[in-house]
Amino acid sequence: MTRSFRGFLMLTGLLFLATLTVWFASPGFTAEEHHQVTPVEEVTFEPGPPTLPEGAQIAVMLGNPAEEGAFVIRFKFPAGFEVPPHRHSKEEHLTVLSGRFGMSPGEVLDKTGITPLMPGGFVRIPAGHPHFAWAEEETVVQLNGMGPFDIVYVDEADDPRIN
Repeated sequence: MTRSFRGFLMLTGLLFLATLTVWFASPGFTAEEHHQVTPVEEVTFEPGPPTLPEGAQIAVMLGNPAEEGAFVIRFKFPAGFEVPPHRHSKEEHLTVLSGRFGMSPGEVLDKTGITPLMPGGFVRIPAGHPHFAWAEEETVVQLNGMGPFDIVYVDEADDPRIN
């Protein structure tokens, strides 16, 4: 084994270890903070933001979705709740905690042939992709993202801030 090849292997190994150290040491919180997830039943929800149709409720679990940085929020939706087609300027990660939640790409709210997600279901919506959502029964979802988080409705007439 040549000296330069051994040096290459050592450098590659050190870079790999450094990557693993950063990956495992970066859970999204500082080491001094303790964050505990509260069961859905114990979360205090407030009326939803004006960007969503009436009936939505929200609980901010971490951060502030209106500011730069990571945030975690939970939404509670009543049965039959719908979010018309819309986009976000940043990626969205959504996990269903309870209920049945439908979410699909598209610029038209058409539930035909779409199976709602059950608890534990997960969906990633890339930035700028139009999509719509609905709750078949009372549903709680958790949304993880990076702020500032926004919503732009495909049809401006669907925006509850305008109506």
